[in-house]
This record gives sequence, structure tokens and C-alpha cells, in this order.
Amino acid sequence: MFNTRITEMLDIQYPIIQGGMIWLSRAELAAAVSNAGGLGILSSITFPTAKELRDEIRKTKSLTDKPFGVNFPIFPTVRPVEGIEKYIDVAIDEGVGIAETSGQSPEPYLKQFKGGRVTVIHKVPAVRFAQTAERIGVDAVAIFGCEGGGHVGLDDVTSLILLPRVVDSVNIPIVAAGGFGDARGFVAALALGAEGVLMGTRFMASRESPAHPKIKDYLLRARETDTMLVQQSIRNTARVIRNKAAQETRELEQKGASLEELLPVISGLKEKELFETGNLEAGIMHCGQVSGLIKEIPTVKEIIDNIINEAQSICRRLGQFA
Repeated sequence: MFNTRITEMLDIQYPIIQGGMIWLSRAELAAAVSNAGGLGILSSITFPTAKELRDEIRKTKSLTDKPFGVNFPIFPTVRPVEGIEKYIDVAIDEGVGIAETSGQSPEPYLKQFKGGRVTVIHKVPAVRFAQTAERIGVDAVAIFGCEGGGHVGLDDVTSLILLPRVVDSVNIPIVAAGGFGDARGFVAALALGAEGVLMGTRFMASRESPAHPKIKDYLLRARETDTMLVQQSIRNTARVIRNKAAQETRELEQKGASLEELLPVISGLKEKELFETGNLEAGIMHCGQVSGLIKEIPTVKEIIDNIINEAQSICRRLGQFA
């Protein structure tokens, strides 16, 4: 049950993909997702050097014999010193056959990916970008509604509307991202035409997640209203938790601050400190509205098993209306 073009394309048991979260998407989390039947993803930008990414890939291989992928963010302000190309070469050299790209168009790197026989899933926040992704030759698109944590685009369109719009606009497989964290959302995504879901915040709140226990405790208490949008003024909108750093960012934007003036507040290194120390005020923390649905910190396997089992129950119940 729940076999789709995504499960076939990625050779996974369930159409559930773990988001490529900077600082958190490491070997232990990615391997746990893959071992549970989904697709684990490493975050390439977490690692300062390509060698460190290679080491993490090898560590992941020691923990799972199932497929996993690597995320490659393509943002002007988020580029490895050694260059994305070198990181891609490492992934290909280590036999990683799946890449998740996000941000700007992956077109400059598609020849490199395809030469290494890598399946590319590109994450986009709007119909027009999904159409471009299909035209340039990506294998699938992850559609990111504005409920999601991280960079959600400029249009502020929810997954409920965005998914069917994209389904009607492209022919390649679609993965639903932004606002998904339980069986109800999983079934809804499939009903809207998606062939899988991508979850970040839900996996952030798992036992295998390397986030500090205080961060996981916060997610248990967080409501869906405890996030906010920032960085709209620099056309890089992000959904983050409503903390001191986020409020300061918004105030600076209202005063017309430049990217250079914002960087000390929105720096990814501050988010790294937040995840490592549990200090919720240390910096920006990307987080989706699905945090309002998180009531426990289970293992990754429990998360995935519960989604699949409850989804089957939901489908049986809905079948009564047929």
C-alpha cells in the first residue's frame, strides 16, 4: 500500500522523505529514516569541507544499507567555500544516487548530477518554478507550502492550494512539503495529488535528531502560532520560531536594513549554537507550523510506522463513503 512513482523512483518502502535540515540532517537521523522505510537526507551545507561530507556519507552507509540522499541548497549567501560542484562530486564518488536541491535553479549542476546517474528532487514554493524544474529535466519536485519551516518563497500560498495547482501544471512526480507531520496530512497530500511527503520539523522532534533536548521540549510546547516570517525584505522569506532574534530581524527589516546588516542576526552559525546549546534566544531557528501538532518525541521508526498504520485506517474509513 502507498506505492507511488516516488517509492519506485527512489527504491524506498514508503513515500516519506526527511527534509535536509542544516545542522540536524546528519548520519544518525538520515540512516534512521532510511532504515524505517523512508528516505533519509544529509545536509551538505552542514559540513565545512567536502571531506567532512564524504566522512558523513560513509558513516551513514555504516548505519544503513538502504537508499539515502544529500541536500544541496543553492542560495547566493549559502555556498560552500570549496564550491557546490566539489560536494556533488563527493556524493557521486561515494555512490549517493539521490539529491535534493533547493533555492535557485539547479540547472547549472544538472549535467554533473546526470553524469553521475543521480536522481534530482528540486524543492520549489510556486507553480512557475515547478514548471521550470520540469522543463530543465529534474526528476521530481517537492512543493513547499508557506506552512513549512525554512525558506518558503514569496507568494504565501498554503499547501492545500499549492499542491493541486502544481499537480495540474506538471507531469513529473510531486512530493508535498510544508505542514506535514502525521497520518492525516499524509493522506491529505496523496488526495491532493502528491506522491509522497517531505517532513522536516516532525523529524526534528525525534529521538534520533541531534537537536538539544531543550529544543525538543520547546517543540512539545509550541503552538502553530509560535512561528513568524522574516527576511521578506531581502526576498528570502523564511518561517522561524518567534524568538528574540526573529523579532530583531523583523524590526531591522522595517527600518530598511541591508543584507549585510541582517547577517549578524540571521547567521546560520547562531542557529548551530541554538541547536547545540538549547538556548532558544541564540539565533534564528527555522521551524514549521506543524510544530503545533507535535505532542511527543518518538523514535523515527515510531513516527513512520504510526503514519503508515494510521493512514491505512483513515483510508479504510474513507472507503465507507465510496
